[in-house]
Amino acid sequence: MLDQEIKSQLQEYLKLLESEIVIKKQIGSDSVSKEVDELVQEIASMSDMISIEDGNFDRTPCFSINRTGEDTGVAFAGVPLGHEFTSLVLALLQVSGRAPKVEQKVIEQIKKLEGSYHFETYVSLSCQKCPDVVQALNIMSIVHPSITHTMVEGSAFKEEVESKDIMAVPSVYLNGEQFVDGRQTIESILEALGSSVDINELNEKDPFDVLVVGGGPAGASAAIYAARKGIRTGIVAERFGGQVQDTLGIENFITTPYTEGPKLVANMEEHVREYNVDIMNSMRAKALHKKDVFELELENGAVLKSKTIVLSTGARWRNINVPGEAEFKNKGVAYCPHCDGPIFAGKDVAVVGGGNSGVEAAIDLAGIVKHVTVVEFLPELKADKVLQDRLFSLPNVTVITNARTSEIYGSDKVQGLKYVDRDTEEEKDIALSGVFIQIGLVPNTEWLDGTVERSKFGEIIVDNRGTTSIPGVFAAGDCTNSAYKQIIISMGSGATAALGAFDHLIRN
Repeated sequence: MLDQEIKSQLQEYLKLLESEIVIKKQIGSDSVSKEVDELVQEIASMSDMISIEDGNFDRTPCFSINRTGEDTGVAFAGVPLGHEFTSLVLALLQVSGRAPKVEQKVIEQIKKLEGSYHFETYVSLSCQKCPDVVQALNIMSIVHPSITHTMVEGSAFKEEVESKDIMAVPSVYLNGEQFVDGRQTIESILEALGSSVDINELNEKDPFDVLVVGGGPAGASAAIYAARKGIRTGIVAERFGGQVQDTLGIENFITTPYTEGPKLVANMEEHVREYNVDIMNSMRAKALHKKDVFELELENGAVLKSKTIVLSTGARWRNINVPGEAEFKNKGVAYCPHCDGPIFAGKDVAVVGGGNSGVEAAIDLAGIVKHVTVVEFLPELKADKVLQDRLFSLPNVTVITNARTSEIYGSDKVQGLKYVDRDTEEEKDIALSGVFIQIGLVPNTEWLDGTVERSKFGEIIVDNRGTTSIPGVFAAGDCTNSAYKQIIISMGSGATAALGAFDHLIRN
């Protein structure tokens, strides 16, 4: 079931088990059950501290990981390989007693939850966002005796997925009802459950020397460079890693021929935590005010103070803003082909956008779906020639240029897309099941209206030191008017902004 390299890695991890664990399984006669059984048997054969028992679950195949004599509520329905293999390994270690890498105050928040919570997370094994949610809910199940969590592999339970009209992953259900979609952290899940961070604790924090707003590559770099100067540094982020969390293959990060977004983000966060940086995650900035010091107002009502600010709020996928886009989000309208592509296996889809991201998405989807139609506004595709050559070599791809997408329509889910031929102004119709939007990025800077100077595109205008129009406020990364939006450029600009902030402090 596992190749030799993965086996060797797993054997090393299993040496870290701190107590005996029991895998309970329920296996049928189908092919997926056979894979699950092989996986469970292989895992158990690698350690004398793992035993196997028969279990009783609502789904077949399914297995759970438990302490001896105790059900921890951590279960996997289907085969947790691909991106979910890490979730499996962490579950084995954490159930055995190894402490998860979560702050103690978050553990205490989980323990204080009242009532019973039975979570189910529907995933695809190619989704790089799903493991974050699975791992967060597994930790909550291990910590709290009245919380259970089952990862459900969508491809193994297609009828169940279709009956619930799940068209985007991860999709989390709580006690049988739809709860949240998309990437989540433990903090954001707790907030959705009504257990939010103590606002008074945030308000009472002493002023920072440098407060970084945003946790992507620019923010992480800025925090490290500031902390290395020995000054009081904080970082507040809606989600650590930003867009990079949604990036699959990264092949242009110097010294690293290939890595993946979630792995790079994990390394970034680990590096930041090597320093004395106050990390405040799952928090969104609302407004910035200049008083005796800068005051950053958060959407939860808290206010953080700092002598200088580094803005590194990044960017997000740009919407096409046509009827049906918002209405059918996660019901056929998607933005991540790696995560949601497998849900559309054997179906017809469209990709709106003919740049590099759009053409790459179409190439990826062509290997999964029945047919891909690329819809591009301009008279020709904008993607690199090597990508276009690959695209046009595929037999199940149609390219429509000079087309303005006018509507995405359907009933309870997407059924088609309409576009206007810009040469003839004739409106045309494509019947399909999914639409992937890939038309670039928009900076996350709306909350800064009336403060720092921005370009007509909303980008924060900075000089070569990362300085903005407000003394003491610096900016870096994709939220700025930098010429190119690349991870390595964002990291460099984060370092520049932090050094600029330090220079400002010592001169003022």
